[in-house]
Amino acid sequence: MLSVKPKEGCMYDEISLGEVMLRLDPGEGWIRNARAFTAWEGGGEYNVARGLRKCFKFDTAVVTALADNDVGCLIEDFISQGGVDTRFIKWAPFDGIGRNVRNGINFTERGFGVRGALGINDRANTAASKLKPGDVDWAYIFGACGSRWLHTGGIFAALSETSAQVALEACKAAKKHGTIVSYDLNYRPSLWKDIGGQDKAREVNKEIAQYVDVMIGNEEDFIACLGLEVEGHTENLTDLNIGGYKKMIDSAAKVYPNFKVIATTLRTVKTATINDWSAICWAEGNVYEGMSLDGLEILDRVGGDSFASGLIYGLMAGKDYDTALNYGVCHGALAMTTPGDTSMAVLKEVESLMGGAGARVRR
Repeated sequence: MLSVKPKEGCMYDEISLGEVMLRLDPGEGWIRNARAFTAWEGGGEYNVARGLRKCFKFDTAVVTALADNDVGCLIEDFISQGGVDTRFIKWAPFDGIGRNVRNGINFTERGFGVRGALGINDRANTAASKLKPGDVDWAYIFGACGSRWLHTGGIFAALSETSAQVALEACKAAKKHGTIVSYDLNYRPSLWKDIGGQDKAREVNKEIAQYVDVMIGNEEDFIACLGLEVEGHTENLTDLNIGGYKKMIDSAAKVYPNFKVIATTLRTVKTATINDWSAICWAEGNVYEGMSLDGLEILDRVGGDSFASGLIYGLMAGKDYDTALNYGVCHGALAMTTPGDTSMAVLKEVESLMGGAGARVRR
């Protein structure tokens, strides 16, 4: 099993490095017709810390940056409500109109039936994107405070040239202090297209990958970010069968012998609200297949981050790989039944679904 530092001597179980945005949700309608939005916080890397805290009761923190204005304070308040420690937030002076620094905003449509979900990012020149090497005291975080796990990912790395350098700096510092590093490739073409596209994504992610213990992604992520060539894959990457997925992660394990666990989510999109959902992982030379939740009904399709937090919980709790994988599958599935970026589930509900519990009313 994965060797994780004991809690003794570590203030935190897990720390996430990434941008936290204000998410604005129009509910059942379109963004372009909305007259009101529900506000949430969200961000690919942060969502993992939030899930580990609220569902699995781990001690977590986030390393990020916010513009020092009322919107930044609102995001901080959301983070605090999620139980994630905010002490490592760096506050950037606000210039009054966001000319030099601002807070990121994410508009997200849920989608329904034949209408796919839609995400629109408004995050250029954000405080998090302006982070640069030397801005964060990693020796203090991983040495004096201590954390058993670091999670970051390809979304944060794509924000700017310097954010990619900070991600690399963090991974190196974590390894120096014996902290497990997980990384979610989370390929977003829209984030990379104006800074070098897929070639730049591969350059950045291949370098960071050398310091990663647990690599997470879907089939597109592994091919787009790491340049893995999978025999038989087509332009429609969902055409890969289970054998193709196994070849893909086995190839990743050979290219990156430092990977101790490789996990990929499996999603077949039938409609925006009906997906088949599962996952597989590679560990110690073996491939494990997770539970398959076919015909999963979805309210909000943001579930990959909750998959990651469930998997990480299982690995940190010393569960076998099959069980750890199913914590991820079921936590991700439950997250997609509620609005917002993050899970509202509790551990008992995750374990009930793992045990085959149905959707009958509970009284």
